Amino acid sequence: MKRFGLTGYPLEHSFSPSIFREIFKTGHSGDCSYELFPLESVYQIKELAEGSDDICGLQVTIPFKETVIPFLDELHESAKEAGAVNTIKIIRSGGKIFLKGYNTDTWGFEHSTNAFDNFTHALILGTGGAAKAVAAVLRKRKLEFLMVSRNPAKEGEIGYDDLDRFINGKFKWIINATPAGMYPNTGDYPAIPYHLLTHNHFLYDLIYNPEETVFLSRGKMAGANTMNGLRMLHLQAEKSWEIWITE
Repeated sequence: MKRFGLTGYPLEHSFSPSIFREIFKTGHSGDCSYELFPLESVYQIKELAEGSDDICGLQVTIPFKETVIPFLDELHESAKEAGAVNTIKIIRSGGKIFLKGYNTDTWGFEHSTNAFDNFTHALILGTGGAAKAVAAVLRKRKLEFLMVSRNPAKEGEIGYDDLDRFINGKFKWIINATPAGMYPNTGDYPAIPYHLLTHNHFLYDLIYNPEETVFLSRGKMAGANTMNGLRMLHLQAEKSWEIWITE
């Protein structure tokens, strides 16, 4: 039996096990399983990999996408470009274990939408690992973007209080890369000026559970186009599986 799984904390919101069950069925991989490994400390990830000979790959979610990097032996170019890791391939050879980090969030995000053809400027809500993956894709596609932070401290970051003039201007694509609104805290939402949204805006939420967050529902009420992160989730999972079995 080859075991794969998701690590981070918390994990009860995740659809990944059901997605991988379908991937295993399609690929006739009856000897594979996908499990949730809730860990409260990033230090436990390497212990998990080293402690079970049958674990061949892990996906990484919040809050470990950035902090796991020092514990890995090598980074694929996708992880270097994003500055974050969401997929680890576990290689065992000669009694030693080798951990290589990838980022498949970038693949999932880039191939989930055609918004790159419709917008030139974007706002990314958040500055964590998911936000950095989105930023890597926007940079690659040569879109101008700003990252929105509660505590802006770097060039290219703005605060939520500064959003009015940007939403009123060229920045019509707004991407939520924060956990605000994710199950079980479904009543939460990013503090953007929803009253300024129009039918020219597009709200993309990386969250997929719930299917429609408050962020998306308020955008829809204002006439904006909306999309959740479910397609991105499927695509990044398929890319992770490809890495685990071929690279």
